[in-house]
Amino acid sequence: MRDIILEAREVTREFYGFTAVRAVNLQVRQGTVHSLIGPNGAGKSTLFNLLTRFLALTSGRILYKGVDIGAWNPASVAQRGLVRSFQISSLFPKLSVHENVRVALQKRRSLAHQFWRHERCLAQLDERADALLEEVGLLSHRGVRAVDLSYGRKRALELATTLALEPEVILLDEPMAGVGHEDIERVAALVRRVAQGRTVLMVEHNLKVVADLSDTITVLARGQVLAEGSYAEVSANPEVRTAYMGSRHE
Repeated sequence: MRDIILEAREVTREFYGFTAVRAVNLQVRQGTVHSLIGPNGAGKSTLFNLLTRFLALTSGRILYKGVDIGAWNPASVAQRGLVRSFQISSLFPKLSVHENVRVALQKRRSLAHQFWRHERCLAQLDERADALLEEVGLLSHRGVRAVDLSYGRKRALELATTLALEPEVILLDEPMAGVGHEDIERVAALVRRVAQGRTVLMVEHNLKVVADLSDTITVLARGQVLAEGSYAEVSANPEVRTAYMGSRHE
């Protein structure tokens, strides 16, 4: 069995008497694509925010590479290779595709606050920026402003900026959200490509994408783990069909 790189143990989060996540146990194995699915209000986003330390735990433990990170802040988590994306675009719209990736590289290489430096001083980052753009299929768009990209290509650029931080684990928050039907296969192929040699934990509503990409699926309902396994296993589970998949899969 491959090593567990990210683990939640009895993780709970309460909001003013409401328990959004209750005693969740989760194990993400290194080098796999692991998806979190469930109906609206199941606790997926809350769990995601707990794992990346954007929310404090009410109780429980979170281990990353065997180290308890429950008291870490989001920046410390990201610096150590646990990097997430967001549903809402976090790009610099008026900067070019290449410049957006270079800003992310500046952060990784401790140049984040040196925007005043001459352009030539940042040229050392250009080769790596172009390599990342090639990895996500955007090298031919390197000079295009981010605001002028199609939504699917914006998603690809966001993934390139995530990769610039050299993550060991990538947490993708609904990568298909807002992506047009014509771009879904391209974005899914991109996720598959960047997952090679990395670990991906993904929250996603598109079940076809989940089925195609995932090694393991965890189903949440009412803040608790309802089922876990392959897509074939969870989709055949009567409780899952009732709570999440409904009549479409009957």
